[in-house]
Amino acid sequence: MQELLDLTHELAVKELQPAADAAERAGTFPREAFRLLGRSGLLGLPYPERWGGGGQPYEVYLQVVEELARAWMAVGLGVSVHTLTCFPLATAGTPEQQERWLPGLLGGELLGAYCLSEPQSGSDAAALATRAAADGDGYRIDGVKAWISHAGRADFYTLFARTSGEPSGPERSRGISCFHVPAGTAGVSAGPAERKMGMRASVTAQMIFDGARVPADHLVGEEGHGFAIALAALDAGRLGIAACATGLAQAALDTAVGYARERRQFGQPIIGFEGLSFLLADMATGVEAARSLYRAAARRKDAGQPFSTQAAMAKLFAADTAMRVATDAVQVLGGYGYVEDFPAERYMREAKMLQIVEGTNQIQRLVIARALGRG
Repeated sequence: MQELLDLTHELAVKELQPAADAAERAGTFPREAFRLLGRSGLLGLPYPERWGGGGQPYEVYLQVVEELARAWMAVGLGVSVHTLTCFPLATAGTPEQQERWLPGLLGGELLGAYCLSEPQSGSDAAALATRAAADGDGYRIDGVKAWISHAGRADFYTLFARTSGEPSGPERSRGISCFHVPAGTAGVSAGPAERKMGMRASVTAQMIFDGARVPADHLVGEEGHGFAIALAALDAGRLGIAACATGLAQAALDTAVGYARERRQFGQPIIGFEGLSFLLADMATGVEAARSLYRAAARRKDAGQPFSTQAAMAKLFAADTAMRVATDAVQVLGGYGYVEDFPAERYMREAKMLQIVEGTNQIQRLVIARALGRG
C-alpha cells in the first residue's frame, strides 16, 4: 500500500500540481493527466484485478483520491467520477458484460461519465424523464442530462433512463433502468460547457440523447431496477467526494500555514500571533476529523457492513470543512488570498462545489435524519 501512495504522491507533486493553476485559468481539460494515471494503474483501484482493476480496499483507493485532489481538484474529482461510472457495471453487470467492457474501462485509456441528473431533477433524482423505449432488439433513448462531469470528453456514459412509469408521483423511482452507452453512439452529443465559479478545467455540460439507440445487451442490471443501482453507486461515490474535500482542505491548510510561517508583521512571523495560530489549529483539526470520518466509513464498506449513513456523514462533514478551511485560508493570506497569485482563492471557489455535487449537503442531512428516525 505504501508504494502505491508514494507513487501517487510523486505523480501529484511532479505532474499534476505544476500544471493545475494554468489549466484552471485557461479551462483546459486534463485528458493527458487521466491517461497518465491510467497507465500508472490508478483509474481502477477498487475493482478486481481480473477485470484490469487494482484490487485495492476502498480505504486505500480513497487515500489516493485525497492525494490527487490535494494537488489538483479537477483530477481527483475526475478519478472519483470515473470510479462511480464503473460501479454499476462492476456490481450489477452480467459476467459477460463485465468481461467484455471492464478491462477497457479500468485499464486506463478510457474515461467515463455518470448521467443521472436532469434539468428538472437534481436532488429528486427519481423524477428523471429521459426515456429508453424498446425498439426492436434494443432501446431508443431520448432526453437531456444535466451537470455531467466529463460531458463530451468521456469515452462512455453510464446512463439512467425511464423504461416505464412517469417522472411524478410516489412510484416515480420504479421503471428506471441503467445503460452502458459508448460515446460514439449516434444521437449522443454534449451541450456547451457550463461557465462555472470553479473547477474550470473539469468540463461540465448537458448530455443530449436524441434517438440514441443501444443494443439490448447494453442494459445493466434488470430492467426497471436501475434506481437502486444509482443509489448504491452514489453511496460509494460520496466517499470519493469526501476524500476530494479532505484533499482540498489539506491543500488550503498547507497554503495558509506556509504563508503564516513566512509572512512577518510587527517583527515576527504571523503564525506566532495567537489569534491566527488558533485559527490554523482549528483548520488542522477539521481536516484530520474529515479524514478520519471518510476512512472509518470506507472500512465499513470494505468489511461488507452497511455504510450509507456513514458515507452521508463523511461527505457532509468533509465538504463543509473544506468550505470553512478554504475560506479561512483566504483570510490568513489577507489581500494575497483574494488574488490569483496564490491558490487560496481557487481553493475557496472549488470548495463550494463540493457542498453541491453527488447530493447536496442538505440531502446528506436528510439521509442521516431518516436513518435516525428508523432507529
